[in-house]
Amino acid sequence: MTARNVYLVGSVPMADAATVFETVSAALGPTLLTLPDGETGERIDWITWLEPIFRDNPAFELSPETFQLHGKAAKHRRYQLKPGVSIKDVRFDNLFYADIAKKSYATFAALKRAGKIPPQVKFQIDLVPAHSVIWLFVQEDLQRDIDPIYNDAVLREIDKIAAALPHDDIAIQFDIASAVFARLERDQPTPYGNTKEEMQETFSKIVVRLADHVPADIDLLFHFCYGDAGHRHVIEPTDMGDMVDYANRLAGQLKRQIAQIHMPVPRDRSDAAYFAPLQRLELAPTTRLCLGLVHYTDGIDGTKRRLEAAKQFVRNFGVATECGFGRRDPKTIPDLLHLHAQAAQLG
Repeated sequence: MTARNVYLVGSVPMADAATVFETVSAALGPTLLTLPDGETGERIDWITWLEPIFRDNPAFELSPETFQLHGKAAKHRRYQLKPGVSIKDVRFDNLFYADIAKKSYATFAALKRAGKIPPQVKFQIDLVPAHSVIWLFVQEDLQRDIDPIYNDAVLREIDKIAAALPHDDIAIQFDIASAVFARLERDQPTPYGNTKEEMQETFSKIVVRLADHVPADIDLLFHFCYGDAGHRHVIEPTDMGDMVDYANRLAGQLKRQIAQIHMPVPRDRSDAAYFAPLQRLELAPTTRLCLGLVHYTDGIDGTKRRLEAAKQFVRNFGVATECGFGRRDPKTIPDLLHLHAQAAQLG
């Protein structure tokens, strides 16, 4: 039996990138296709490390408006434009993704040359589109205007990464998170559309603009997510329908190939109804599907239940958790990696 591939979303709470690369490769090496640097240090809590981009930006100041992902998550003060500043004055310079990627790739490449990372594994670089970042940091009425300006800076980060790193040894991932999927699930008016259909179209066009900018010889990945603050989703998905519809839009609109799309599976969803929308998933044969079936809290038995339910509708897919490991107790990581290795062997 051929093992399923194992995918890590992004964050791993370890000391540094070298520790992540060596530890994960030792545990999962033959099943890995891509490997992130673990988003260690200040990046461990996904996008919260980006606040200085707004705090230190001469166009912004704190507003009275606050934002909270869900009732038990931390509250964040959003930013507004300073008096006398207009949208045309806003610019985002360095988002630091390329600087970090170049440093982490140097470590990755050295370990690969030393045989500590398998030869088939590519270095995974995770980028976050504007709609997630400004959902957290920018007041509501500015979000649609700020979105393309921030994404212009994301495009510049892609250019810097592509100029500096070998295309055949890296993969670029876009994290499509609760700023998209919670809004679609709620189906209420937002700055991105008044209906689910309008939001699906708006969000797909935004991400297609970014993803088509990635050179065709760099693998393109997508991670879909409903949030993980406090190990809770922002909202629970009814089923996989919104994710399947969004994936189909991306696959249909992009000019380039998608290497992989990852979709989460809640711990308590091993019912056929959750997975049934996968019947209408329309991905190219070259696009891998990966499902976030692995949950530490119910081990291999729970993982197997979810996997068997998914197999009613799709057969070929990789295995992963729903989200990154960053909010998890570091002491649990060895057991969690072992659980991934076990899940890879499930037929």
